[in-house]
Amino acid sequence: MDEILQGKNVLVADDMGALRVLISGLLRSAGAKAIEAAGGEQALAIIESQQVDAFILDIHMPSMDGIELCKVIRSMERHRNTPVMFISSMDETRALEDALAAGGDDFISKPIHFLVLRARLRNLIQRSAFLNQERMMSLSLQRYVSPRTEEIARMYARTGVLPAPKRQDVCILFSDVRGFTELSQEMEPEVLLNVLSGHLETLVSLVYRHGGYVDKFSGDGLMAVFDGDDMVFKCCMCALEMLEASRERLASEGIRIHQMGIGINKGEAVIGNLGSTEHLDYTLIGKTVNLAARLCSMAESLSIVVSQSIHDELAGSVGVGFVNERRAPVRGFRDPITIFDLIRGKGVA
Repeated sequence: MDEILQGKNVLVADDMGALRVLISGLLRSAGAKAIEAAGGEQALAIIESQQVDAFILDIHMPSMDGIELCKVIRSMERHRNTPVMFISSMDETRALEDALAAGGDDFISKPIHFLVLRARLRNLIQRSAFLNQERMMSLSLQRYVSPRTEEIARMYARTGVLPAPKRQDVCILFSDVRGFTELSQEMEPEVLLNVLSGHLETLVSLVYRHGGYVDKFSGDGLMAVFDGDDMVFKCCMCALEMLEASRERLASEGIRIHQMGIGINKGEAVIGNLGSTEHLDYTLIGKTVNLAARLCSMAESLSIVVSQSIHDELAGSVGVGFVNERRAPVRGFRDPITIFDLIRGKGVA
């Protein structure tokens, strides 16, 4: 028995009963579980009700042939990478080209040889397992790192070369929860983590909905980056929706985790790799980032503090407004900074 084929469900679709029996017998002798179908329609019914790890399809079948069946299989998300092998005759070159173009992975010619069938099927199943593992890794990367970090990681895996740092115009948003330290003393850690996770999940979804990405989480808050066209407007609209969502959840749940402040700044920053050869973080640094973080710490509960650069970019724009202009000392900056509170609609600049 073949360890790779052991226990795998292989669907054999062929209108010739004798050939189905032959192939099924060969599969069972290799440790696989053969499922027989006399045509395309019966195969589809089986797919709906059973797990299938690989397909062996005859090209020519009445009503729905193997090529059409393969197209339907490939349209199913769960079978995008499932191995599909065709049975063909030596003189079916054109039909075989159509079968492979429809999504088939390989073929085996009549008469069927056991060693050829087993070798090709095991290779296809190994390849499918690798593709599924790569897909799960990609999904995991998307959950744990920013899209930009994932892009750099994949580039490094292909080339072995890390990109050089570069300057880039960006709009930076920082958020954090007011009174989080006190709150952490009042709630059990498991409960607090669950509540905080729900709070951040809402913020993250809004960031991506408005075209930004989350660079990092910092305890009870996050740092989001917006770049490209209309980055300042997108960032500000995202921040306003964050506050509105927090107000709604605070009113309905009464949990202070939603009492957050937001700071926004625009300008040039350096994006690149920080860390060692063992552990790297692809992130942004510079005065633009530092000021956004300081503005966030200055924001009152459920308010957004923005810099002069944000005001100058959007003053008079529909949907946003600026109130409470003031000069304020900012830690790390020599001179006081002009700041504003961001609101919806046109405010007094």
